[in-house]
Amino acid sequence: MSGTPPTVCIVTFGCQMNKLDSQLLRGELARSGFALTDDAARADVVLYNTCSVRRHAEDRVLSHLGSYRRRALREGRFVLGVIGCMAQRLGPKLIERFGFLDLVCGTHAFLRVPEYLRHVMAGQGPIVDVEGDGEVSFARAPGMRVGPHRAYVSVMRGCDNFCSYCIVPYVRGREVSRPPQEVVEEVEALSADGVREVILLGQNVNSYGRGLDGEDAGLAGLLALVNEVEGLRRIRFVTSHPRDMSDAVLGAVAGLVRVCEYLHVPAQSGSDAVLRRMNRGYTAADYRHMVRRARERIPAVELAGDFMVGFPGETDAEFDDTLRLLRDVRFQQSFIFKYSPRPQTRAANWPDDVPDEVKRERNQRLLAAQEEIDAERRAAMVGRRVEVLVDGPSKSDPAKLSGRTRQNDIVVFTGDRSLAGTLGTVRLTDSTVLTLFGELRQATVQHGGTELARLRRGHGGRS
Repeated sequence: MSGTPPTVCIVTFGCQMNKLDSQLLRGELARSGFALTDDAARADVVLYNTCSVRRHAEDRVLSHLGSYRRRALREGRFVLGVIGCMAQRLGPKLIERFGFLDLVCGTHAFLRVPEYLRHVMAGQGPIVDVEGDGEVSFARAPGMRVGPHRAYVSVMRGCDNFCSYCIVPYVRGREVSRPPQEVVEEVEALSADGVREVILLGQNVNSYGRGLDGEDAGLAGLLALVNEVEGLRRIRFVTSHPRDMSDAVLGAVAGLVRVCEYLHVPAQSGSDAVLRRMNRGYTAADYRHMVRRARERIPAVELAGDFMVGFPGETDAEFDDTLRLLRDVRFQQSFIFKYSPRPQTRAANWPDDVPDEVKRERNQRLLAAQEEIDAERRAAMVGRRVEVLVDGPSKSDPAKLSGRTRQNDIVVFTGDRSLAGTLGTVRLTDSTVLTLFGELRQATVQHGGTELARLRRGHGGRS
């Protein structure tokens, strides 16, 4: 491209996998000569990376697209595109609905966007591609990550579970695991570039390795390999399926020094009848047993869960079972959603028979129960010393620092900005429902591959 490079803004909805896909695409765009911006109002190209897991996510995108009608008709150079899961699901129907849309690119073809943008800008649009070339790409450009010291790393794509409510297998395809050495090489490159924590991603990450050969093919083996990467401080993995939480994976979390004591394992419901209708493959008793195994093997572990309310046929008694499971397990956090029918799924053929007002009421009851647990749990932590990986300035108070514990709790404390990317020991002094507050007692810095501990108090001065 000659002259001033076109500017591209990517607006991302949905899960961590979508966020990673946006980072991968940003890298491809930069390599292809496009300029990147976070300002959609001034961008020459606006791309929506979309989610189809819930109707609300799609409705938000449709509303955004409609707001661009005047600009698209007024500015001849402006390009508007949709990529990701919603693009994969709807394909040309999006062009039919929004005649001013220039590009629709699905989950199997999103890395071809730079090529397609050139065609569109040359007057060869609109373009729709929901087929791709059949290849699954995990490529990454240097510097494209979630933060200076934290990065998502895709270890697999797709899902083979076909839960009755879930559209993921239809828009992201079947499971494909990435060779372990390829994952290790990417983590090594990230660590050399300053990343201190990696989050290994998969729609069902603890089934990683199916179809691969070798003793390191499973998630436990992969964690052991990544654990050896020099310079890395922490490893997390999301999202796990309760049915696939093996003793080997729990042993890796318990025994590998860099793997954090944090498991995100969606329960979805506490009712056996609902779990059967969901095709989850386990009972509430199975889930509780998995939790007991995890806590016996990893005493410091914290669990996060997902719950869905208002699934077809859910009775008051079945919802009460879910509320009981949430209270019994005492999750570190829970992500709670109202059911909405998704096309192509089995449940879409069933009556959506729980009234919306009942869904909202159940949603609020679960949220209130989780908030009560959050407040009690974090209040009980006050007075402890915790290890924190320092992210940088706090979003809520830029004069202070923010970081996360190994169990994924957010901690805000006073300290020097130069500590970003280091590990610190923080004494907790206060808490809210969502956040812990404390005083930095010790920070660990690196010099030439060795670690030196130094005490810091107040505004980062030595003690």
